[in-house]
Amino acid sequence: MSEQMIRMMCPNLTCRKVLSVPEVARGKTVRCKQCGTNIRVPMAKEKKSPTPKS
Repeated sequence: MSEQMIRMMCPNLTCRKVLSVPEVARGKTVRCKQCGTNIRVPMAKEKKSPTPKS
């Protein structure tokens, strides 16, 4: 079971705990276990393919 993890920081300025959430949580809301703040996990960044120049 080698599930990819996302590391992100709690946006609460009094907490700032580093969270590790599974890749499958992208686009969902998770809760910081330390302060209880709800955090939206960002979607994956789409890689832009280079546009051929004519």
